[in-house]
Amino acid sequence: MNTNDFSIRHIGISPDDEKVMLDKIGVKSIEELMKQTMPSNIFLDAPLNLPEPMTERELIEHINELGAKNKVFSSYIGMGWYDTCTPAPIQRNILENPAWYTSYTPYQAEISQGRLEALFNFQSMITDLTALPLTNCSLLDEATAGAEAAAMMLNTRSRAKKNAAKLFVADDVYESTLKVIMTRCEPWDVKVVVGSLESFDFGADYFGVVLQYPNERGEIFDYKAFTEKAKAAEIKVAVAADLLSLVLLTPPGEWGADIVFGTTQRFGIPMYFGGPSAGYLSALDDFKRYIPGRIVGLSKDTYGKPAYRLALQTREQHIKREKATSNICTAQALLASMAGMYAVYHGPKGLRDIAGRIHTYAVLLAEKLEDLGYKQENKLFFDTLYISNISEVEREAIKSTALDCRVNLRYFKNGAIGISLDETTQETDLGTLLYIFAQGKGIETVPTVDVPSEWNGIEGGLKRTSDFLTYEVFNSYHTETELMRYIKRLERKDISLAHSMISLGSCTMKLNAASELFILSNPQFALMHPYAPEDQTEGYIEMLDTLKSLLGEITGLPAVCLMPNSGASGEYAGLRTIMEYHKANGQGHRDIILLPSSAHGTNPASAVQCGYKTVTTICDENGNIDVEDFRKKAHENKDRLAGTMITYPSTHGIFEPEIRELCQIVHDCGGQVYMDGANMNAQVGYTNPGFIGADVCHLNLHKTFAIPHGGGGPGVGPICVAKHLEAYLPSHSVMYGDDRIPVSAAPFGSAVVFGITYAYIRLLGEAGLKRSTAVAILNANYMAAFLEKEYGIVYTGTQGRVGHELILECRKIKEMSNIDESDIAKRLMDFGYHAPTLSFPVHGTLMIEPTESESLAELDRFIAVMTKIRQEIQEVIDGKADKEDNVLKNAPHPQYEVVADKWTHAYPRSKAAFPLEYLKENKFWINVSRIDNGFGDRNLVASLACCVWNE
Repeated sequence: MNTNDFSIRHIGISPDDEKVMLDKIGVKSIEELMKQTMPSNIFLDAPLNLPEPMTERELIEHINELGAKNKVFSSYIGMGWYDTCTPAPIQRNILENPAWYTSYTPYQAEISQGRLEALFNFQSMITDLTALPLTNCSLLDEATAGAEAAAMMLNTRSRAKKNAAKLFVADDVYESTLKVIMTRCEPWDVKVVVGSLESFDFGADYFGVVLQYPNERGEIFDYKAFTEKAKAAEIKVAVAADLLSLVLLTPPGEWGADIVFGTTQRFGIPMYFGGPSAGYLSALDDFKRYIPGRIVGLSKDTYGKPAYRLALQTREQHIKREKATSNICTAQALLASMAGMYAVYHGPKGLRDIAGRIHTYAVLLAEKLEDLGYKQENKLFFDTLYISNISEVEREAIKSTALDCRVNLRYFKNGAIGISLDETTQETDLGTLLYIFAQGKGIETVPTVDVPSEWNGIEGGLKRTSDFLTYEVFNSYHTETELMRYIKRLERKDISLAHSMISLGSCTMKLNAASELFILSNPQFALMHPYAPEDQTEGYIEMLDTLKSLLGEITGLPAVCLMPNSGASGEYAGLRTIMEYHKANGQGHRDIILLPSSAHGTNPASAVQCGYKTVTTICDENGNIDVEDFRKKAHENKDRLAGTMITYPSTHGIFEPEIRELCQIVHDCGGQVYMDGANMNAQVGYTNPGFIGADVCHLNLHKTFAIPHGGGGPGVGPICVAKHLEAYLPSHSVMYGDDRIPVSAAPFGSAVVFGITYAYIRLLGEAGLKRSTAVAILNANYMAAFLEKEYGIVYTGTQGRVGHELILECRKIKEMSNIDESDIAKRLMDFGYHAPTLSFPVHGTLMIEPTESESLAELDRFIAVMTKIRQEIQEVIDGKADKEDNVLKNAPHPQYEVVADKWTHAYPRSKAAFPLEYLKENKFWINVSRIDNGFGDRNLVASLACCVWNE
């Protein structure tokens, strides 16, 4: 065994294990299995051209070498990103802790209580600081949150405004936010009007307004009178707000805003060259059915114990499909948990100290700059100064001196200079800044700064007077000992990959190797502002450019855009690229997307968000796309066909045998083929979208390419396209000055996490990646060989094989026993397992994806558990167990129930808690019983403020 070979660490199956598994499946080699699984005409005819794999030590040295090419300067650029201090106990116990970063989106609430509580804290922080009662548990970034706010205002127009189609965006909103809003509004036929508030006419054709508070140059205005006038005209108001400033400023909810959005980056999340960081959005209760993303709500379990869960799940796009008002799926749960914990750690007093110190330093700096002869134009500000009337000579001297001092300032096109202070600014930094500006005037004596004993507050009527974060959780854990214990207490309530296999189909919960994640805590990458000059970001750019070429080689689509911040964002970006291509070629009338019923769940929502109309094609009884129906509908819509969205292998877990024919049909009708990359883990090294015939694909890096799920994000969705589409890829006007559409706030989206995928590819190389694919398919077929007899497999390929995932048939079981797929999912918790994907893509089923990272021992354990559960179901069918009072209907069994003095069930405690021997040595104890989802939806409690109101 070569211990330097990373693939033996990532892939859980050894050569000896492989022989046992192949024997069970009934094939002689893994290549024979692959030939029985995939159509013969899609196998690559040559190996991928990838670098030789690195050892883990070589990778770490390589990343450090790249980092050394970056120059981390003190950044005062602002524009939505600020340096911050990540508290060490949060970095160590959440960001670097696999129990937090490897967990799945908390759909199965009973085994996700810790993360749900952390996200509930995040929501409480947002509602308190913005003074609006409703929020979700994070969005992607500030710009896309602004686009979601625009959609909410559009979708909730009053009857009097039903034909209103104009959105007003103030001309002092961040350009990155404005451009993304414009991108999203274009397909909705919404006209975005940009101008000054003084010129706004409150006309009947406007449905909404977007403001920035403080504005993009740092000045604070009182919008109360404007907002009152807008509301009188039935025009909704959304406000992009700096969350930390709301510690000192009157929150928008108190002066009439309908929606507040922004980013929580400066709540302890490094700048990361643009991300990831959790976006936020809060709103009035009127938007309850329209707010995008996920809401953590408070409900109760069977015994009345309070319990957290995801509320209002009928809003999810895979349920509403083309009727969804947002396509957002993965958000930024891990970063939201960190930001919420930042508020827990500091509490209201600590946040007042941080915000007060920043503001006081800004006030002192403004005074001293004026003493030097500069004009600071912002009359009221929080942390940002706007220095104008600077001569060209002074500006060049300031810029040169700043670079010598390793300082980045913001240089406006009109000659002004911006300075945004932050939590990391110290007294000595003020001295450095004053030295830089003194040099601009040729002044040798630098003014001294006398810091007062008490921090300055915001002056005038915009000073915040209301309390915030008064709840116990924000006033209890301010020492490291107490915070560490609180985080660990939450951690013990969650199942993650640190505990057991998470067998979610379509979600690819594979190993997130520790060596791949080291980059997240590397200051050479963590502390970089996304608008830092190019000569300071050489290491980052080298890594990102190399990654583009690697992803282009793997997908067979050479042009790559890294901007999309999630898989759903990647879908949107890919479709908009197709749209821009058709428009440029005089085919802008093409507005129809063919959607097989087996396509990924977010596809219909993404298509509609792009302004497309969808036509659904059927599948045959074997789960394959019905080629003739597909051909018929393609030709019926030939003149308007923009393209198709195909998931491959399909969401049914099988490889479509006629995939190349399907691609050709679309091309013959003038359309483009978009391939959803959700199931790319079954392709890498053996085939790829470009070879098959696709023009576009997005990649879920939190699936195939090893980025952690983080409890619901970060997820990243770069898109790869054929050469003819390269000119139409999204871009970033702030950085590159072009007019191509942007889809996120930062030029490279969630830039730092690309380092994880880069490491994954460099560690495995061509052979390791190919073997990962093969073993993922091997594991799924091994599992199918056992479970087909017990449950039945819904779909298999033409030779009886599944792809990298399989769908268990549970509908017949329900007919015989009244035990449904949800009961099986809950019973799995008693065994210490997360459920497979529930009722998707086929209602009444469970979809399993074991991935390549699990060992044979773990696969066998899970098979034993599923077999045991099938035996328990049979007991109900045979009348040996009560149809209602049985271990499945009552699952899960929390610790407090099992150890209670009173036991009322017809079966013994041991059957409930220790159905298999291994549980006596390693039992994951659940702390709530089955949660009442209906009660939670009827009585939505989405923050601690709601809890107070309900009292």
